[in-house]
Amino acid sequence: MRADRLVSLVLLLRQRGRMTADELASELEVSTRTVLRDIDALSTAGVPVYADRGRLGGFSLLPGFRTELTGLNHDEALALLTAGSSHGEKVFGLSAALASAMRKVVDALPEGHRASLGEAAKRFLVEPETDLLSRRVATEDVTKEVMGEVRHAVLTGRKLRFEYAAPNKEPRWHTVDPIGLVTVRDRTYLLATKSGEDRTYRLSRMLGAEELPELAERPAQVDLDRIWAQRTAQFLSENHVPVSVRVKASRREELLNSTRAVRAEQPDAQDWVRLDVTFEDLRHAIWAVWQLGTDAELLAPDAARRAMHERAKALVARYEQ
Repeated sequence: MRADRLVSLVLLLRQRGRMTADELASELEVSTRTVLRDIDALSTAGVPVYADRGRLGGFSLLPGFRTELTGLNHDEALALLTAGSSHGEKVFGLSAALASAMRKVVDALPEGHRASLGEAAKRFLVEPETDLLSRRVATEDVTKEVMGEVRHAVLTGRKLRFEYAAPNKEPRWHTVDPIGLVTVRDRTYLLATKSGEDRTYRLSRMLGAEELPELAERPAQVDLDRIWAQRTAQFLSENHVPVSVRVKASRREELLNSTRAVRAEQPDAQDWVRLDVTFEDLRHAIWAVWQLGTDAELLAPDAARRAMHERAKALVARYEQ
């Protein structure tokens, strides 16, 4: 770990020029004292790091020590830099590792590519925090400690124990055999088995986690795409109310923000779409469609249509005068 940090320190100084100990500590996520020890270690090893004293001082590195990635073309390098600047840095708690990798990639690029690619990457924005209607994209926080324990258990193939707060239930401890991690729309899920049965857990609901020394009982090879598709189908078939809706295309996203899942979708009349979706219950479905007014029509089930009719009649009666 220290060797990686020393390399990152050298690359930071190469790419940014003079930096203070506090700035280096912030970038490397260590203490200022650790940075000073690393600077001493680099100097002892012959790396030309020198200190500038005074209010505007800091540490600098003499030119040199460059290896070019001649096999990396322009679009490949641009793809890496764009991914590193987006929400991808948060996936699976690997932001520090991704930042370190990006520094190494940039440093290894040919001299002529470095500046142009840096500017080009700024012209792509992936998954901003809000959409065009200023609605914030829903994100879920997972503590670094929980993510670290879960990720390590998945990679090492050991059992995992964690405290889990399911909706409307008291937190409970679970011991599982982890299979893999899946991130969808900024939500990260653990795919696992418990006593041989399939289980899926949302990491944001884990209050604490610890990797156990026992080896997990799981197959040596895994196909996460297939497993995720199977679990999605199972989720859609259990404990949810299927509903058919017509909605204006311009308000489709509003409706989907209230649903649990989408079963089918097809164009309807001009600027309308027909959706088969699932809700937690009929009350939730009626509420979600009611919010859209005449821009949506609840088609089925009949019980939901009748409930919408009764609500509309009551509203008309109230405002009739």
